[in-house]
Amino acid sequence: MTLLQFLRQARQVHLHFLSGALTEPPIYVIGNPSADLDSIVSAIIYSYCANNRLPIQSPRPHIPLLNLSNFPAGTELYRLRPEFSAALWSSTNFPPLKSEEQFENTLQSAGNFLPEYVMTVADFAQSLEDQHVWHQILADATLVDWNAFPRPSKTDKGSGFLTGLPGVSFRTVGCIDHHIDEHNMPSIDGLPEGQPMIIQPGPGSCASLITRELRQRKLWDTTPEMTQVAKLALSAVLIDTLNLTAEGKVTDVDREAVEFLRSQIEGESQAAANSEGNWELETFYKSILHAKLNSLDLLTMEEILNRDYKDWIETSQSSGETVKMGFCSAVKPIRWLVQKAGGPEKFLDAALSFAASAEKDLDVLVIMTAFTGTDDKFCRELFVIVTGGNEAAVKGVERFIEQSSHHLGLVEWSPLDGEDIPELTGDCLSTLNVDEDSLHWRQLWVQTNAAGSRKQVAPLLRAAVAKL
Repeated sequence: MTLLQFLRQARQVHLHFLSGALTEPPIYVIGNPSADLDSIVSAIIYSYCANNRLPIQSPRPHIPLLNLSNFPAGTELYRLRPEFSAALWSSTNFPPLKSEEQFENTLQSAGNFLPEYVMTVADFAQSLEDQHVWHQILADATLVDWNAFPRPSKTDKGSGFLTGLPGVSFRTVGCIDHHIDEHNMPSIDGLPEGQPMIIQPGPGSCASLITRELRQRKLWDTTPEMTQVAKLALSAVLIDTLNLTAEGKVTDVDREAVEFLRSQIEGESQAAANSEGNWELETFYKSILHAKLNSLDLLTMEEILNRDYKDWIETSQSSGETVKMGFCSAVKPIRWLVQKAGGPEKFLDAALSFAASAEKDLDVLVIMTAFTGTDDKFCRELFVIVTGGNEAAVKGVERFIEQSSHHLGLVEWSPLDGEDIPELTGDCLSTLNVDEDSLHWRQLWVQTNAAGSRKQVAPLLRAAVAKL
C-alpha cells in the first residue's frame, strides 16, 4: 500500500468509526499541539507501520491525527505548514506509485489534494458535526512527540482531551516521545501487550526514535512503498537536526536513523534508476528547509505566533499562585517579525494581544527565534514578556534569568541577521526592553548558547516558577 493510499484509507476508517460500522475501534496517533514537521511526520510514519499490526494480541487500524484545532486540511494547512506539503510531495511524487496520487506542491493543487488524505483536529470536529454525533466519544490514542494532554483527566491517568475536541475523551494506549517526562502517562503494565511507552529525552527528532522503535519491532519493511515512508521520516529528522549539524541536539539515535533511512532510499533509487533518477540528500533537505524558512511569509502575526506554540501551567510552591506560560518558536529573527508587524510598537501590541486572548490567557509569553545569520551562523534570540500583574510570574522570570542566563548565554540584543539599521535597532531596544514606566515586564536578548532550544528553555522557566 502506498503512503497516500494508506492516508486516504485512514480517513475513511475514521468516518466508519464515527458511524459505528467498525467492529474494532481505531487507535488515533496524535502529535503535539505545536504540530511542527517532526510531530506530523511522527504520527504518519508510526500509523503506517503499526496499522493493523499492533497491539500484538488484537491488531487495530491506526489513524494519524494532526493536532491543529483551528486549521482544516487543505489550503489552510498548506499555508500554515508548507514544509509538510513539500515533504509529502517530495516523498510521494518521485515517482508517484499511482497515477492518481500526483499533485503539485502549490497552494491550489496541494490545497485541493490534502483534504482527502490528511485529517486535523479541526477536521475531526467537523466530521462529528457532519455525522450528527452529539454524544461523548471514547477513543484510544498513541501520543508521539509529547507525553501529556493539555486537559488531563482528573481520575484516569493517561486520559484527557484535545483543544478543539471537547466531545472526545482520549485514552492513551502508547507513547513515543523525546521531551522531558511530564508524568501523565499510564504505566506500561496498563497498556495492551506490546504497546510502546518510550519517553527518552535527548534525540533531536522524535521521528528518529520512532524509526528505531519500528525497526526493533520488525515493523519496518523493505518494499518500494516503504521508500516513501523513509523519505518522509528523513525529512523530519533532517529539519529538526539541521542536517545533523545542530549543536547539542544530535545523538546517535538521529545519526543511525539518517544512515538507515538514507541507505533504504538510495538502495531503492539504484534499483529503479530508470524512473527514480539520482536521489540526493542535500537537495532533498534544502528543498524542505526552503519551504520552512519561507513559511511565515504567508501568515498574519497572530498565525506566526501560534504556528509553533506550546504552553504549560505551573504553581508556585510557596504562594500557590498559578502561572501560565506560552512559548512561541519562529524561524525568522526578531527584526523580521518587527518589520512584518509594522514596527516595534505594533509587534509588542500583537504579542500582548495574542497572550491576552481568551484561548491563551497567558501570564508569561516567550518568543524564541532560530535562524541563520551572517556568515551562515546559526543564531537564537529570546524575548520574554510578563503580561500582567501576577507576582509569581514576575518573580519566576527574574529567578529564571538569575539561574539560567549564564547557561543560555543571554546577552544584550543586537541584530544578527545582516546589515544594521540604526533607527530600527534603537527602536527595538527601547520598545522591547523594560523601563521604569513599563506596564509589562519584558526583555529581549541574543541567546549565544544556540543549542538551547525550547526543549531546554521551557523546563528551566517552569522550574523557576514552580520552586518559588
